[in-house]
Amino acid sequence: MELFYDERFHLKLPEGHRFPIEKYPLIKQQLLYEGSFTESDFAMPKMASEQQLARVHEMEYIEKLNTGTLSKSEIRRMGFPYSTALVEREKLIAGATIDATYSAINKGIAFNLTGGTHHAYPDHGEGFCIFNDIAVAASDYIHHNPAHKVLIIDLDVHQGNGTAHIFANESRVFTFSVHGEKNYPLHKENSDRDIALPENTTDTQYLDIVNKQVTELVDFLKPDFVYYLAGVDIFENDKLGRLNITLPAIKQRDTIVFEILQKRKIPVAVSMGGGYAHRLRDIVEAHCNTYRVAKSLYN
Repeated sequence: MELFYDERFHLKLPEGHRFPIEKYPLIKQQLLYEGSFTESDFAMPKMASEQQLARVHEMEYIEKLNTGTLSKSEIRRMGFPYSTALVEREKLIAGATIDATYSAINKGIAFNLTGGTHHAYPDHGEGFCIFNDIAVAASDYIHHNPAHKVLIIDLDVHQGNGTAHIFANESRVFTFSVHGEKNYPLHKENSDRDIALPENTTDTQYLDIVNKQVTELVDFLKPDFVYYLAGVDIFENDKLGRLNITLPAIKQRDTIVFEILQKRKIPVAVSMGGGYAHRLRDIVEAHCNTYRVAKSLYN
């Protein structure tokens, strides 16, 4: 399997910024250190082209990002301070999920070490999301495979509002989200299927839902391709999560998803999504488990 990574994913942010961007190089370092993967497993992504981005995002928005002409309110809404390096990074993130798509078609599974930017809308960014990587990749996929069906499995603790909005009228893409009922975003869009979890949901409750829903959807829809947003902000010690899901249960969640897809030989591109635990090592461990599970099943 291929893992798409670029050092530019680790953008320098102002001191005290609450997004844990330092997790990305640490995930790669840990996977290499423990021997789960070698440097040959990592690939450099290409930037998404403007044509690929424009299948989802409005050209006016893309131009504002390219030229640095976003308003102060638009910059505040997206959550990151504006810079040309940020725009470059976000094009790479979208490109990494596109590259993971075509790698997964050949190898069964592939990873974007970042991604999961599911709050981005066609005309604006929000919630640390600038371009919607999965939406851009899925749109590119169905552009080249117009008769195919795509399933997006979004298990981040926050609803993929941007993704739901983008594909609201696209019958070839089915959006599925399991998220915290009272968590961000305040206004939820309508995914094709939403499961809103009450606060303090436990391991058993959560895993039962994931197993039942993913099995049912995959067998009913019979998708040709799946995008999986493997957010780990469902963790019990996450600063933003409000759920009581343990690290072993998050690992089991990934096992459930991958086993269902592998058994049915459905290729999957994985984006990592959120993780905001109080201890950075818990975020890294939770994300690394996703790769470890995939390695044990697909290699």
